[in-house]
Amino acid sequence: MVRSDRNGVHEQEAFMERSIFAALIGGLLGITTLGALAFVGSAPGSPAAPPSRSESDWRLLDPVTYENISVFPVVSSFSQDTGAFLTLEEGLATGDVAVREQGSESMVRGRDGRLVYIPQSGSGATVNQLVLINRSKRPLLLLAGELVSGGKQDRVIGKDRIIPAGAPPLPLDVFCVEHGRWTGSAQFAAANTIVHPSVREKAAVDQKQTEVWDAVRSGTTLRASPAAPSARVTARDIQGAIASNGRTEAYEQIYQSRAVGVSIDDFVNEVQRRFSQATSGLKNERVVGVVVAYGGEVAWSDIFASGDLFDHYWHKLLRSYAVEALTRPTYRQAASRDNASEFLRRLNGRETQETEPGVYRWREIKEGQLAEIELDALQPKAMTLHRLLLHRTS
Repeated sequence: MVRSDRNGVHEQEAFMERSIFAALIGGLLGITTLGALAFVGSAPGSPAAPPSRSESDWRLLDPVTYENISVFPVVSSFSQDTGAFLTLEEGLATGDVAVREQGSESMVRGRDGRLVYIPQSGSGATVNQLVLINRSKRPLLLLAGELVSGGKQDRVIGKDRIIPAGAPPLPLDVFCVEHGRWTGSAQFAAANTIVHPSVREKAAVDQKQTEVWDAVRSGTTLRASPAAPSARVTARDIQGAIASNGRTEAYEQIYQSRAVGVSIDDFVNEVQRRFSQATSGLKNERVVGVVVAYGGEVAWSDIFASGDLFDHYWHKLLRSYAVEALTRPTYRQAASRDNASEFLRRLNGRETQETEPGVYRWREIKEGQLAEIELDALQPKAMTLHRLLLHRTS
């Protein structure tokens, strides 16, 4: 693993020497290995990035408003073919993807050539790392903030990335969102939830477990000013919801409990009804994303390479936006279209990249309080699969 923007040239040279030696040995033994990730910071000689989508590729519709949330649909007449990619929810549901506690099993090849996973008696499980196995014939798309349920504890994916088809089991960085449980099966069964933006920000941008859990417990990373109206859902409400499952403090209790005093499903259903009505008359265009505002503050955007990919994630994203809305102050003014359009432009700031050659490129750009994250697929065709832009809360 190379981190040229952190560890300097010497580590790069050492890595190259080790890689050449390993390649020679691998060739002699007939063993193929997975290419290492490379971390760069816009270094000369980096592979050319897929062309980024610009504001001219998208059209922003009038906002769909309800209570203190405004959702601006982003539509496009152009849509990439994203059918080659498998989502985590689909993969877990079909069994093509398995997520395991680290150290819960080993891999051997059976007589028929297939990989067989054998449980281990010892436990090497850790809070912030799992093992993911992509057994499908399609590359697997992961989004930061996707919650995987089961195992010894519920966790969320820490970063957007792509897992190639047929890749060997690999370590996956995650964050805990469930205190009070460290027992249960080594297997994870579902990925039906995306955590709300305040929590997702801490996983995707800050990458710190303590801040992720603080955001879960408080419901939001924002603190209302003395002049601001009180939030409809307080930190105590959120804590009561996640603590309502006995000794376990589970994030998903936010959605399942009445402790927050409102029905999240009712909120979601009303926004969805208005959203469907506002986008029903489109001709030769598809909704590919949204820009989201709370009160007059534009805070978040999720935009995808295709309408199909947006449709797959939309309900989970809308539920996450609704939780955020319920924890924000009850400002009723709507955000301006001009401010929402700012979330379609490419930021101009320091860029950090993470690349797995031939598979994906992850990019992060920070400009003031704004942060932009893009995930580029490099195969089978170069495209930006997902683009996130957010206003950082700290």
